[in-house]
Amino acid sequence: MVSDDLAGALDRVNQRFDLNEYETDAYLVVLEHGRLTASEIADRTDIPQPRVYDTVRSLAERGLVELRESRPIEVLAVDPQTAFEGIHDSLDALVDDLRTHYTAPARDAEAASLVKSRSTILRHIESVIEEAEYELILSLTPDLVARFEDRLANRQRANVATELLVTPSVDAPAAEEYDYASIATTVRAREGVTTPVVAVGDGEHAVYATQDALAWNRERYGVVFDRSELGFLVSGFFNTLLWTTADPILDDGDDRTFPRRYASMRRCVADLDDSEGSFTVSIEGRDTATGEPRSVSGTVREVTRDETGLTATLTIATDDGTVTVGGRVAAFEDVEAHELRVERN
Repeated sequence: MVSDDLAGALDRVNQRFDLNEYETDAYLVVLEHGRLTASEIADRTDIPQPRVYDTVRSLAERGLVELRESRPIEVLAVDPQTAFEGIHDSLDALVDDLRTHYTAPARDAEAASLVKSRSTILRHIESVIEEAEYELILSLTPDLVARFEDRLANRQRANVATELLVTPSVDAPAAEEYDYASIATTVRAREGVTTPVVAVGDGEHAVYATQDALAWNRERYGVVFDRSELGFLVSGFFNTLLWTTADPILDDGDDRTFPRRYASMRRCVADLDDSEGSFTVSIEGRDTATGEPRSVSGTVREVTRDETGLTATLTIATDDGTVTVGGRVAAFEDVEAHELRVERN
């Protein structure tokens, strides 16, 4: 049984932060302008005139704005540092209390879940970025690039190969104005607000969401593949429909040395095709004939890919003979690769 004190603390926090759509719009427009009348708020938002007074009085009761009882009534912005003074300590204490009641849920390794919470979607994208060990595929808005900039820079320093698509391109900083090389290996920009937000780490942990879902639109959604083999669906969609229709901003600046790990056969073959020397590869995947897990190691004998770069094959010499290896959903090759480890001989 949860204590009355804890339930009361949660209720007080909820009352402070649970702003409806009108309250959110009114609060942000007053913060932006500093001082507005009710009619000016109505002109600058979609709030109906009759609802403005109730809306701003609700904000005033929360201490987020100040009302000046003049004619007409004026709404004055309150410095957020003052409005939320002390809230950090209160929240820290509340979180500590909540953690005493927390039981970590068991998670299905193959689970796919539909989420409508903006904060949950952002948390999963953050998790994908932070947990990626060797490969990241991302489609982010410029705002999200700024939000995750430090985490992306950390992944670059950890030698994680990152393909970043920035959308919509009209809002993307120009290459001469922003150090893209500090956060990604390769960067492209794509037009259109219909381009989804995508994050795939190491070919498994994946998130797909609409841009609307991350703009406080509760009618939209995101899909999370939590350490699931189905994550390749998202990366396949990214590679075929998004990446190929985007304009380059930063050419492949991958100067990492071998050995390297890959989840993408496309990237692996491209790197091998552009590199000189002899290479050994170890592959974890499954047999395309039986569907059973299969591990293969050997020397790379041939690298082939089509003109689009969307399909690629490795031919390797093993102790048991020649084996052909393809990417996810391979049909003509002997092995479907899930993870590749490449070393220079």
